[in-house]
Amino acid sequence: MSRIGKVPVPIPSGVTAAIDGQIVKVKGPKGELAFVCADDIAVALDGGHIKVSPRSDSKAARSRWGMSRSMILNLILGVTAGYKRELEIQGVGYRAVVQGKKLQLQLGLSHDVNFEIPEGIQITCPKPTEVVITGIDKQKVGQVAAEIRSYRKPEPFQGKGVRYKGEFILRKEGKKK
Repeated sequence: MSRIGKVPVPIPSGVTAAIDGQIVKVKGPKGELAFVCADDIAVALDGGHIKVSPRSDSKAARSRWGMSRSMILNLILGVTAGYKRELEIQGVGYRAVVQGKKLQLQLGLSHDVNFEIPEGIQITCPKPTEVVITGIDKQKVGQVAAEIRSYRKPEPFQGKGVRYKGEFILRKEGKKK
């Protein structure tokens, strides 16, 4: 039994939810999102809550039960508060600048990296060594952060590269004579 799936998802004021078959649509002050539940999951709107339950007792239905509830909660949190990921850039000469619809990164490569900002995502650079990614879709925000980080992952000897804010990099000792 899923302990997460048993708990109904509350719908806060200012948010409207609609269920059309297996599609859950949520509309709030920041935008509108939708999620398609698996066929073996039953979704019901019960007053100010969304209830999720498995249609059968199969292993597949039980494994998707809690995940479906978490995805619906992520939709509601996204349209009310939104999501934010912060990246730090460390290294001499490493910096980032937002120019229109592109994020220009100087990461010690022979060329500048121009990252096209996807639709529904906002990127700001409060400092040249900080990148803040915001949006309403949790998956999209995390994916954009991971793509930017992949251009120059933090290396263990000097710690240079792009890292998540607060990420701990295990440092290694260099060569000895």
